[in-house]
Amino acid sequence: MLKVFGALGSGSVPVEATLTLLGIQYEVIEAVTWEHEAARKLVETVNPLRQVPALVLPSGEVVTESAAILIYLADLHPQARLAPSLSDPKRAQYLRWMAYVSAAIYAFGWITDDPMRIVAGKEQAPHAIDRVHDRRADCWRMMDAQITPGRYILGDELSVLDLYVAVISRFAPWRTRFYKSAPKMAEIVRRVDADPRLKEFWAKRFPFYEGWESRNPVFIT
Repeated sequence: MLKVFGALGSGSVPVEATLTLLGIQYEVIEAVTWEHEAARKLVETVNPLRQVPALVLPSGEVVTESAAILIYLADLHPQARLAPSLSDPKRAQYLRWMAYVSAAIYAFGWITDDPMRIVAGKEQAPHAIDRVHDRRADCWRMMDAQITPGRYILGDELSVLDLYVAVISRFAPWRTRFYKSAPKMAEIVRRVDADPRLKEFWAKRFPFYEGWESRNPVFIT
C-alpha cells in the first residue's frame, strides 16, 4: 500500500484527492510539521526537509514535492485522464503551471509557517506575512490573466492541476482574495469543491466550515 506523509488542510491534500479519484488505497501518516517537533522528526525519516507531502511507494522509494507527486501519479495512470499525455498540445502549459503553483505560490508556506526564518525581529513578522500574501495574490492574478480555461484550467477535463489550485488557493490570503485576483479560476475551484466524487474526502481532509473562504482553518489534531 502507498503511504502518504501529510496533514489535514496541507499540501498533501491534492495528492490524497488524486489517489481517491484513482481509487487507489493509501495510508496517511499524519504529521503536522508546522506545529510539532515530533511530527518533523517523523517526516525526517523519509524527507530530510521535514516537510509534507512525501509519498512512499510499495518498493520503499520516496517521492517528495507536491507537484512532482501529482505529475507522477497522473502519468502512472493515463487511463484516468488526470493530465495531458506527452503528445497532447496542452502538456507544455500543464507542466508550466504545475511548476508555477509549486514554486511561485505554495513555496511561500515556508515563510508563513514561521516568518522568523527570514526576519531579524518579531516586530517585522506581520509585515513579512503581509508581503507574502500580496505576492501570492499577484501570482494568482498573473496566472489567471494567461490562461484560457474551459470548465477546468486546461479545458473541459479535470486534471491534477485543478486539484492543486483548488487546495493551494485555500491557503492564505484565502479564497475571498483569490476570487478577486483570479476570477476565471474562481469558478473552476468552486466546481472542484463541489465534485460529488470528493464530497466525503473534502469533509475529512479539508472541511468547508463556516467562514472558511476568508480565514485560516483551525483543525484539532
